[in-house]
Amino acid sequence: MSGTTSVTAAVADALPKPAPIPPALANLLPVPGDADSSAEPPARDTLFLLKSSPADDEFALWLAPKLEAEGYQVFADILTLQPGDRWRREINRAIEHRAAKVLLVCRNATADDQAIQDDLDIALDVAKAIGDTRFIIQLKLEQGRKMKGLGDAIAVDFVRGWGEGLSTLSEALKRQKAPRRTEGAVIDPNWELFRRRGAIPLKNEPERLTSNWLRVVEAPDAIHFYEATGVIDADRLKRAAATHAYPIAVQGRGLLSFADQDEIDDGFASVGRFKLKRSIPLKTFVENGDDKLRLEKQPAQNIINVMLKRAWYEFCKERGLLEYQYSGGVGFHASPDLAATGQRIPWGKQGARRSSMLRNVAKGHIWQFGVTALPAFWPFWHFKLKSRVLFAGDNGTPAGLEIEDAKKLHRLRRTICKGWRNKQWYGRMLAFLELISGESAYIRLRLSATADAVLEAAPILFSSPVSTDLPDALDADEEETDISTLGRPEADEEEVAA
Repeated sequence: MSGTTSVTAAVADALPKPAPIPPALANLLPVPGDADSSAEPPARDTLFLLKSSPADDEFALWLAPKLEAEGYQVFADILTLQPGDRWRREINRAIEHRAAKVLLVCRNATADDQAIQDDLDIALDVAKAIGDTRFIIQLKLEQGRKMKGLGDAIAVDFVRGWGEGLSTLSEALKRQKAPRRTEGAVIDPNWELFRRRGAIPLKNEPERLTSNWLRVVEAPDAIHFYEATGVIDADRLKRAAATHAYPIAVQGRGLLSFADQDEIDDGFASVGRFKLKRSIPLKTFVENGDDKLRLEKQPAQNIINVMLKRAWYEFCKERGLLEYQYSGGVGFHASPDLAATGQRIPWGKQGARRSSMLRNVAKGHIWQFGVTALPAFWPFWHFKLKSRVLFAGDNGTPAGLEIEDAKKLHRLRRTICKGWRNKQWYGRMLAFLELISGESAYIRLRLSATADAVLEAAPILFSSPVSTDLPDALDADEEETDISTLGRPEADEEEVAA
């Protein structure tokens, strides 16, 4: 008998023991063996975030702590620190007993995830049982198919921006009176613990970092205000200012300009006579505005911002760049006259010269790299460059066939450019700057016939006091070996030594 008992015990010891349910989940489950029907049911006080793991982990780690900061209690499988199917049965039980709302992350991948569909079926049953037609709130992260079982329910739009989506979601939860703490909000530390699991450790070694900022190293000392000395036609003045060769801002019955008196006299003789009223230190104007002109700081900065943009536009046009109006600003791209299809543009310092393409063919389309330049004044004057890619149909001509469909252009950027790595984007930007600056280390923007703003043609380098052991330790020459790059990696080797 004792031998049998020993064998049984040995077998029991050898079998894997069931892992304890993680506390974050166990606290939401009903007490085992509690059959007292008179006991008060647990409160429905938790927002359950249903997502496709691990595709939506980043979004969950961003959203959940922000909702908890507003006083809501949030649960997602990440809190178990073992996301996936392991605790799915327990999570479904928790939804049945504790869910106040179910937040469903909606992508095409979500619609294809059978496990999510099973969770959704349970949530639909709960919604019916508690009589809450708004129990499930869809969070739309991309355009795509509708989720089965949800009909035409309106989703919270996170496509246009996560911040905007969070604001809309918060308002919806308040309107629907989702339970939350009115004071003493608690953020579960496991959100941060999960985030740190995949973090790269820091090394106490400095590292040089690249940027997309061009420092403004020179600017005029003052901006001048010219006031009309007689009767003027306001509309005529605006038209004359808009067509002037250099940036001019109409202010009341006068002009703000970097031009001298002679230039104003020549340029606006057909409109009226203007006399220099004041010269305002440019630094003071940007930092404080001007009381006499009734301009506060922000409107004053906007005026200088527009002037700098106008000077950039004229600079790019003079160099023959291709202009395109995006929803977020004007982009300038390498044209066929400046960069042939497949041509490599050298960039970099002597001894470390490389080259990148600014135009090439991929998947039946010509892509053309360019930038949008955005002036900024903090923490110092600079231009921020935003990379752009414009497409044309490949019809055998150097320029290609213009594509006017904005949605098609967006799809092409999402597909053709998805294989580009950071080094490639940065290399193209440096090649673009090399193309427009030529042999000069500076870019000179004309603000008048006698005044310029001068930018460094090389992006600012920053220094970090710490660094990391990055997984990408490949030489730049190997950046183009990814089979997805441009769809035709064999014909588009990039960043080769020049």
